[in-house]
Amino acid sequence: MGLVRTALFNWAFARHHQGTLVFRIEDTDAARDSEESYEQLLDSLRWLGFDWDEGPEVGGPHAPYRQSQRMDLYKDIAGKLLDAGHAYHCYCSQEELDTRREAARAAGKPSGYDGHCRELSAEQVEEYRAQGRTPIVRFRMPDETITFTDLVRGELTFTPENVPDYGIVRANGAPLYTLVNPVDDALMEITHVLRGEDLLSSTPRQIALYKALIELGVAKEIPAFGHLPYVMGEGNKKLSKRDPESSLNLYRERGFLPEGLLNYLSLLGWSLSADQDIFTMDEMTAAFDIADVNPNPARFDLKKCEAINGDHIRLLDVKDFTERCAPWLKAPFAPWAPEDFDDAKWQAIAPHAQTRLKVLSEITANVDFLFLPEPVFDEPSWTKAMKEGSDALLRTAREKLESADWTSPESLKEAVLAAGEAHGLKLGKAQAPVRVAVTGRTVGLPLFESLEILGKDTTLTRIDAALAKPTA
Repeated sequence: MGLVRTALFNWAFARHHQGTLVFRIEDTDAARDSEESYEQLLDSLRWLGFDWDEGPEVGGPHAPYRQSQRMDLYKDIAGKLLDAGHAYHCYCSQEELDTRREAARAAGKPSGYDGHCRELSAEQVEEYRAQGRTPIVRFRMPDETITFTDLVRGELTFTPENVPDYGIVRANGAPLYTLVNPVDDALMEITHVLRGEDLLSSTPRQIALYKALIELGVAKEIPAFGHLPYVMGEGNKKLSKRDPESSLNLYRERGFLPEGLLNYLSLLGWSLSADQDIFTMDEMTAAFDIADVNPNPARFDLKKCEAINGDHIRLLDVKDFTERCAPWLKAPFAPWAPEDFDDAKWQAIAPHAQTRLKVLSEITANVDFLFLPEPVFDEPSWTKAMKEGSDALLRTAREKLESADWTSPESLKEAVLAAGEAHGLKLGKAQAPVRVAVTGRTVGLPLFESLEILGKDTTLTRIDAALAKPTA
């Protein structure tokens, strides 16, 4: 969810300013990244409705846009940084690094890299190589304070002791994120970067690298950065990729609309106005200003997300609604046989169902009584509705319904109301046994419209079956 929210803000920012949105695939970790994950990412972005001006599938002047296909570029730039003295080989083992960091902490000093290999002599280098050590490449941070204006957080300052030299190439020659992203930003002429707050500590490092790339003639300028607030989960903990509620696929499978989900995610750090929570993506992009993003962490509230999605479901025209429900009206979601599905009944009930759903997957349980041979009884609902005396009420309701006009939901309502009055009950109490007998549940779609669509014969047959069912 955090990744989608970041993509959304970048997309809205680019569209608001009629800019160029660049979509780049960070797949330099061969052990973690696969062709399957790449295809899933593209599919997810398509489903959400994002488009991009440069990147996979659309191309662009700075192709390729997959980092795994740009390795020669990174190797070349790393070599230039080494030759110019902006980077150096570091032979420190992990054990040595850990020991020195612990000592620094114990002395109350910053525990970052201490520059041990910054100025190695030729003899020291030869000795390390004789030991079989393979170096990493570290960037040499300048001994100066770095200040920049964050688009979300304002002016930020980092002193040298808090931004030590850092690795840009692994010992096996693989480039690190700290090198490849600034290099790609430079070569792709990126002007603005909106990213998560967790990357804020790396920004002064990258600014220093940009300055070196400008000196080398690789970069033209340093991009403007905006660091977006954390998305928090349960217990006010940062929502991580491992949290179930963080998975985009989960929301897609439950039947969230892309526009409903994006509407909610946009509210995690931004708002269109103080009194408007529901809006389209066109309305968002027209109004989006990065300066309006709140830097404080935003909490993911599933109930509010569902409520906003429900509002977007109700904004659909009925034809669109029925089409979007289609996956949940067949296997593996539907419990009825394909031949028992009646499209005429579905088209008739759809407008009533549309007013009740929070997510599309709820449609299956809401309409199953129309297509199953008999209702699936929710036993707690049955026990709750069929209290002592309910069978007598149900018999009276059956008599009234048998003589009612079945072309009018209002007539069916009057029949159940009359049955309730005969037993000293208001409509709400009177209709509960009827609803359970016919649909199997105490809550659901508008009852009398449902009865009309189900039909007289089936309704009366189900009431007879309920009367024959033991109440205890």
